[in-house]
Amino acid sequence: MKHRIAPFLALVAVFGLLSCASGPSKEQQLVNKAVEALGGAQTLADIRTTTYKGNLKQWEPEQSDVPGGEMRFANEAQIEGMVDVQARASRVDWVKNFAYPAPRTFTYSEIVTPTAGYVMGVDSNGRNAESQKANPPAHSMSGYRLATSQREGRRGAVSSLLLAMFFTPEQVQPAADIVVQGRAYPAVSYQGFIVAFDPQTGLPARVRTLDYDNIWGDVTYDQVLSDWKEVNKVKVAMNRKTELNGRVISDFTFTDLKFNQALDAKRLAIPNEVRASAAKPATGNVPYQWVLRRQYIGVYMDSDNVSYDTKGSQGLRLQEVSPGVHHVVGGTHNSLVIEMSDFLVIFDAPVTDAQSAWVISTVKSRFPNKPVRWVVLTHHHMDHAGGVRGLLVDGGTLVVGTPGRAHFQKVLAAPATRNPDLTPRSFAAIQIMEVTDSHVISDSRGRQVMMYVMDNPHAKGMMMGWVPDAKLGFVTDIWSPGPPLPAKPNPGLVAVVNTVKKAGLQPERFAGGHGSTSDYASLARLAGQ
Repeated sequence: MKHRIAPFLALVAVFGLLSCASGPSKEQQLVNKAVEALGGAQTLADIRTTTYKGNLKQWEPEQSDVPGGEMRFANEAQIEGMVDVQARASRVDWVKNFAYPAPRTFTYSEIVTPTAGYVMGVDSNGRNAESQKANPPAHSMSGYRLATSQREGRRGAVSSLLLAMFFTPEQVQPAADIVVQGRAYPAVSYQGFIVAFDPQTGLPARVRTLDYDNIWGDVTYDQVLSDWKEVNKVKVAMNRKTELNGRVISDFTFTDLKFNQALDAKRLAIPNEVRASAAKPATGNVPYQWVLRRQYIGVYMDSDNVSYDTKGSQGLRLQEVSPGVHHVVGGTHNSLVIEMSDFLVIFDAPVTDAQSAWVISTVKSRFPNKPVRWVVLTHHHMDHAGGVRGLLVDGGTLVVGTPGRAHFQKVLAAPATRNPDLTPRSFAAIQIMEVTDSHVISDSRGRQVMMYVMDNPHAKGMMMGWVPDAKLGFVTDIWSPGPPLPAKPNPGLVAVVNTVKKAGLQPERFAGGHGSTSDYASLARLAGQ
């Protein structure tokens, strides 16, 4: 944001007259004090460019080993960035070293402008069709990712955010104090952000948004500002942590920061041919937490449908793999639907309630008068359980492996008023069955569906599904049937074979929570070598 001196003084004069006429509100006083503490309105308005370097660490709370357990350490990254304030364009160059779900390093760059976003290099295991076709790899950002990047850019540029609030006081609204560890921080609301201030220094202390998380429902997402230092007469928070419901999930520290350095405009440019077809920033219900946190673990599929690649897939479909057994495919994550005599059993509730709503609508049309009576989760991770509410809209019993019951009791009792895909309702009364070893679901005609708790390297309480009359198993994450098997068995594949042996099963095929279907004999031969 750049202001010439004359317009700046005119605005200040007008603002001063308004203040004298009615007196500044409590909210305006907080903003004014913060702007002055940051260096003053003129100093902030004179910032034309920002260049920086920093280190970042990120954790993912919903990929824990144990349901409700310790967060997984996701990655550590080195970052170099630049911002053209007037053009509202930015670039970030990443070297991102992942620890989870597997060690690897992605080196890539992101460019964000008001109307388009661009990624150069490989930034995810979940590459979309555009990225895979490009040589070298590159792709335009989806509208979801662009909107998320723009929002987080505004949050991070706190001096620009406060300056905008200073010049548009009519948009600054009251907000309740934010209380942290017994200390109250006065706060204001502005264009979707809640900014809380340190009552002693007047500096902004945290910048909050009210988000929706597919597991925990309504959540607070805060950037917490600390370690203030002066850079070219501007106070800067050199450390920025982000908190999800009070839990620190990222930690960023500037190692270098400069203002008003000359920028190479070419490094902020998106190729014309990309810009012409690039998505505009999404509006409305943007799944911010999904977009952000799938990037934390390097598996984000950059698309304007979170379930499938809009540039490479026809969308979700129900594929019959055996009489009365249907595989939900076409997306990044699959479910398995088993038709019983007078009800349905569904394994896994992946991604979001939007995908679950599609599944429910489809199975009601295909199997009228057969309710979803059992929803079985292979494990608790957010990408395979994020649509659990959507599959339980008509009731039913949730089945989880031990020790998942207490975790999902808390999940289903959490408020979900911001859910973009479901009308708010209570799921606290849903019955939850916890399986310690195995369980059998039977119908009036003798059809059985079984589940077995697995000793595995991915998650405690993980279960394998088994449909005896179809000789079909269902497994998620530790084996993705369909793609070629590796040259040597890994611990996940061995876990599948060991579970089959322990249960005394004789499967012909497996369907996957990822991938498609595959014969079991090939896996058994690999594990036996």
